[in-house]
Amino acid sequence: MNGQNRKDVTLGLLVDIVLKADQKTGKLTRGTVKDILTKSSTHPHGIKVRLTDGQVGRVQKIHAD
Repeated sequence: MNGQNRKDVTLGLLVDIVLKADQKTGKLTRGTVKDILTKSSTHPHGIKVRLTDGQVGRVQKIHAD
């Protein structure tokens, strides 16, 4: 799953996000979803989330357990 659909992103999920500062390089940051910030059902650049460590970015990849 690529993280563009809000229904695929749930609290507590392990995801890779791209931070605003890393958008040009595409560097990914792994973490657990604390809050879902995007209100729309889809977003072409990924659903914006806040991780448990406070970092905010757009979901690029969802990791299945």
